[in-house]
Amino acid sequence: MKIFVAGATGAIGRPLLDQLLAKGHNVVALTRSQERAESLAAQGIESAIADVFDADSVKAAIAHAQPEVVIEQLTALPKTYSRESMSAAAPLNTRIRLEGGANVLAAAQAVGVRRYLRQSVAFWGIPGAGLADEETPLVLDASPVVAAESRLMTEIEHRLLETSNLEGIALRYGFFYGPGTWFNPDGDVAQQVRQQQFPIVGNGDGVWSWLHIKDAAIATVAAAEQGNRGVYLIVDDQPLAVRDWLPAFARSLNAPPPPRVCIEDALKLEGGKDSVYYQTQMRGASNAKAKRELNFQPRPLEWVVNTVAAHAS
Repeated sequence: MKIFVAGATGAIGRPLLDQLLAKGHNVVALTRSQERAESLAAQGIESAIADVFDADSVKAAIAHAQPEVVIEQLTALPKTYSRESMSAAAPLNTRIRLEGGANVLAAAQAVGVRRYLRQSVAFWGIPGAGLADEETPLVLDASPVVAAESRLMTEIEHRLLETSNLEGIALRYGFFYGPGTWFNPDGDVAQQVRQQQFPIVGNGDGVWSWLHIKDAAIATVAAAEQGNRGVYLIVDDQPLAVRDWLPAFARSLNAPPPPRVCIEDALKLEGGKDSVYYQTQMRGASNAKAKRELNFQPRPLEWVVNTVAAHAS
């Protein structure tokens, strides 16, 4: 199958290209630079050089490729996970997802692409009992940053799913971990945990849903091959409260136990409302639909498995 990938150089882009090639697909990857195009060619991947903010060049690139499927993974996230770096990256990240994504989607429609997949978020379901599923709306009245991001993702999802002339699929991914992510042992959050700069806030009741970056790629390819129009939650089988996953992550890094901060003190810090939301209100997500329709079989959360095995030995 001919598949066009926009956003092929990010954390998920690299394993996604590998998985697409392993499954025998004909892949065209969008890139802005000749240097990157040459690197892709060395991997046996055809490239299309275009700027996602240039609608005409994007349309020309997709028209030339004539793909059956487009996979959009456009983001501009920083390598460090901090209030300052995320705030600095936010304007470009918003623009590339909103404007750049709109250009890619419009080009796909114009060319007659059959199926279109785009990245979304699994961990902003409206707080409530049990796990969120595909029918759970994204939260729109949370802390400032979360609310703004949720509104943006809701708008982008609606734009795709309301498109009538192609099969739109929104893939709501959990928190990425693994190579190239913040939560890898060489990633920025791991460094913060080692330095005791990533505390547990309050009781750490917020439930996080995780996803290994390679499992994200596997599920994405399955959705490209056999997914149905609509939303899929792509997360692993083990949603965990912060009070459980963060100490386990610290142990896996041979780091000291994470410190604890009360909610009142957290709220005094810049970005405190966002931190409190993530740590105390976040809702886990169910992968039942992805397992049922995509035969999704995610691996167990690595650092929980490893730390349990270490304690047992």
